Amino acid sequence: MIYKKIILLSITLLFFISCSSKEAQKEYNKPAMYWYNKMLKQISNMQLDKADDILTSLQSEHRNSPLVPSALMIIADAHMQEEEYELANYYYDTYIKRYENRNLNSYVRYLKIKSKFMAFKQHFREQKLMDDTLLEINTFLYKYPNSPYIQLVKTMQTRLYMAKANLDFEIAKLYKKKDKPKAYEFYMQKAQKSWNNPKVIEPLSIPWYRAIFE
Repeated sequence: MIYKKIILLSITLLFFISCSSKEAQKEYNKPAMYWYNKMLKQISNMQLDKADDILTSLQSEHRNSPLVPSALMIIADAHMQEEEYELANYYYDTYIKRYENRNLNSYVRYLKIKSKFMAFKQHFREQKLMDDTLLEINTFLYKYPNSPYIQLVKTMQTRLYMAKANLDFEIAKLYKKKDKPKAYEFYMQKAQKSWNNPKVIEPLSIPWYRAIFE
């Protein structure tokens, strides 16, 4: 009786394994439109992890499909809307590397800068992000002086320079309290390079539970 149960269980397991294997096989060698529509469905359901996997299938099976650029832009925007800025930047970077000569290039670079700017939330902990974003902004201003997004990019640049000046000014004040005039002067000069008079910049309001770690 026990042997019969074991045999029956084994047959049942083999059946389900066979079915799942056949189901998996159905997900290969599909048309580009199939993957594209499936990705859109997952995005609409806010299943971005699954959408990422589907985009991988689209790119691996149809790398040269005209649907790939659109898919990259859509999924990057979806990640930015969900404040997943690193993933958004990854997809914008992928788009830029592959489709450098497209007319939308300046727009994609603007979106990448915007995504990095939006990721800037912790004033005293993201100095590298601030410097990297300013570098990209300066490159953008040099390469696309006639871009329709130029004023938006300049606004982000101004706000980041103010944040940078405020950061150096706060460090300078700290050194002044510690009676270290050389360090104070060094950081004051750094602050003034970003903003002529950093003293007029209104300090950022930091919640008490973060302030103790800043």
